[in-house]
Amino acid sequence: MTLRMHREVRLTARPQGPVTDDLFEIVEAPVPEPGPGQVLVRNTVMGVAAVMRTLMDESSVVPVPAYQVGEALTGPALGEVVAAPGTGLNPGDLVEHWLGWREYALLDADRVQRHDPGLMPDPAAYLSQGPTAWMGIVRGAEVRPGDTVFITGAAGGVGSLAGQIARLRGAARIIGSTGSPEKADRLIKEFGYDAMVIRGAGPIEEQLRAAAPEGIDALFDNVGGEQLQAAIAVANEGARLALVGALSSQLSEDGKPQTVEIDTLSLLSRSITLRGVALNTHRDLVPEWHQRFAEGLRDGTLTFPHTRLHGIEQAPRALRELTEGRHLGAVVVEL
Repeated sequence: MTLRMHREVRLTARPQGPVTDDLFEIVEAPVPEPGPGQVLVRNTVMGVAAVMRTLMDESSVVPVPAYQVGEALTGPALGEVVAAPGTGLNPGDLVEHWLGWREYALLDADRVQRHDPGLMPDPAAYLSQGPTAWMGIVRGAEVRPGDTVFITGAAGGVGSLAGQIARLRGAARIIGSTGSPEKADRLIKEFGYDAMVIRGAGPIEEQLRAAAPEGIDALFDNVGGEQLQAAIAVANEGARLALVGALSSQLSEDGKPQTVEIDTLSLLSRSITLRGVALNTHRDLVPEWHQRFAEGLRDGTLTFPHTRLHGIEQAPRALRELTEGRHLGAVVVEL
């Protein structure tokens, strides 16, 4: 009997700095056989995210197990059920799970989430980072009508949706940060931003004060560092500041956590709320987001900015280019 084979991407070494192609290898392995209560999924699309660079380190503060050298990486993926003996799933069902970076995945049935294949105009939209953006805007920053909102890391998969969501929530002025004038122009023209702060174009606080002369009411922070300091300095009384990501640490040259000094007296004297929010404690928002995203994609009030690469052999490149800031929006790989 000839074994069916599939490809998976394995980690070859811990990174000592930025992501490089030699940290990965693509190997062939037998397609696993499902037992009772298990699901075999043929993956069709997978997503990559900046947090994966953090998971490549031996340990991190992220509440997800670190990748292991010599083993396949993991991450969000969408696929079709091939077989699911003894479960409520059927061949052909569309499911989402966390065993990306491989062409076939074997999981216990309770580790997959079945999706309606007709809900999203593009099924890959299920892999958007919109749940994080929705959570950060709605529950973290509590964006309200008339707010001036500052969104750091605006060109990423989270930030490019957060700006659109803030507009839907009634924000009057939306300011983002990014690393290039080209991305800044696109964010203003295509994704609802009113002004941009550009890293490397001068002190962040000065740029933010110029973009928000009356201060900011809400912060959606993907980055930390100098951008968080600037937001605190420019925040109005009663401002809500949500910490949603930490790109300054995740994408640092040495991969080490980046600390930042915070003026606690400013927080106290202006009754500013500074809150960390993580999706793992707000999972109830995910179905709400999927429904709203599907509606928005169909009626044109939301878009799904993303880059799509083809073939599992492109997955290492996808992560490397994402961490290098090459793309605007999410990055997905069709398998």
